[in-house]
Amino acid sequence: MATTTPTQSAAHSNLTATMSEFAAGVRFEDLSSDALYQAKRFLLDSIGCALGGYQQHDVRIALEVLDETAGHGNATVIGNGKRIDPVSAALANALMIRCMDYNDIYWKQDPSHPSDIFPAAIAACERVGSDTHELIVGLVLGHEFEMRLCEAAFPGIRERGWHHATLTAFVSPIVAGRMLHLDAKQIQHAIGISASARATLGAVTAGKLTMMKNTVDPMATQSGMLAALLAEKGYTGPEHVLDGKEGLAHCLGPEWKLRVLTDGLGESWRITQCGMKPFPTEALTHTPISAVLALVKDHDLRHDEIARVHIRTTARGADILSDPSKYDPHTKETADHSLPYVIAAAIAERQVTPAQFTPEKIMHPVIRDQLRKVVVTADPEIEKVFPELQRVIVRIHTIDGREFMQQLDYPKGDPRNPLSDSELEEKFEALAGPVLSHEACRNAIHAIWNLEKQRSVSGLMRLFKADRSGACI
Repeated sequence: MATTTPTQSAAHSNLTATMSEFAAGVRFEDLSSDALYQAKRFLLDSIGCALGGYQQHDVRIALEVLDETAGHGNATVIGNGKRIDPVSAALANALMIRCMDYNDIYWKQDPSHPSDIFPAAIAACERVGSDTHELIVGLVLGHEFEMRLCEAAFPGIRERGWHHATLTAFVSPIVAGRMLHLDAKQIQHAIGISASARATLGAVTAGKLTMMKNTVDPMATQSGMLAALLAEKGYTGPEHVLDGKEGLAHCLGPEWKLRVLTDGLGESWRITQCGMKPFPTEALTHTPISAVLALVKDHDLRHDEIARVHIRTTARGADILSDPSKYDPHTKETADHSLPYVIAAAIAERQVTPAQFTPEKIMHPVIRDQLRKVVVTADPEIEKVFPELQRVIVRIHTIDGREFMQQLDYPKGDPRNPLSDSELEEKFEALAGPVLSHEACRNAIHAIWNLEKQRSVSGLMRLFKADRSGACI
């Protein structure tokens, strides 16, 4: 595929028009059976993550602020069931999905979490009273364009110092606009409104991390919802925001394969190629966690028997996940992006679950003692096969001189080794259990597996209200 440069594309600034025309025209009947199945799986995973996120401190803060600022509306907040305006609901629900770093993951050139956009589809559907066929179209469209944008930059924009929420700001208005039944021209303006205002610095995932690490994507989803509402009323935005003068490709050059964004639209569906997370951690930690847990369990290694854990990984894994701040994490946000910490938790507790990211666990002396044992090295040979393979080579050295080695090329949850439906249900129940009764959990799971048969999106959303005593925040 030929590389498209900003100079070449400036005279033909029509990519957002093509994307918008496709989004406006696609129908439920156009989707493949596998795309429908995967939409259900990713929605189940995302609602589970949201109900887990509903219990987190950063979400509590955001909901308290939204109690002051949000307007009345017909969009439902997951967990507390409040009905507020769609822009605020898109932010609240996206933050719940994202805040535990446990929702889906796609990594080709750039990483991203396409399900961050689901709340824009949900809120817009509720605003216009859509059925779930429309919602499914929105879920699939979000993955389609978010994943294509991840594939279009060489190198990815993360390598240039920008965060992938920058891409989400291009896609969320497409989804929200389609769900609001905007025409193609209005959707194109919505893209321009949102994307021109939401470029996100990579600083949010560099060094010591804060709550903003999990908030920039929800803010980009919120931006798309607002942009679509503005476009609905006739507001305009730059049509060349992607491929024209001083658009994304121009400003964040040098090379983009922009045809990736439109070639073969509708012939297959990217949602069938996205991954899920078995661990509530940054994506590049999953393969090393899987390898270390396999070695520890297969050889029954206790943490006090281990002298050193040597991990060979990508340059990104060594740089982003193993800088000095990651050897001294004090917050969940830093800990779940710390390769030393997640490996320390794996060898100390033989699991990496949300329970390992409480303040008490992060500072637990047994886990802290394992941090110094973890050595991370960037391997040029591994870098050559990334992102097709997320290869790691792990060697565990014991105090008595034994050595155990494991190489993995991709983690559990990758489309080549997916979570089973039963594993997905177990993840949902573990996350939702503290706030949903067993009956409510089973009703929610049943409704999502039968998503295309539900009568309304608002009716579906009522199933995700906490019903355990004291659960609401």
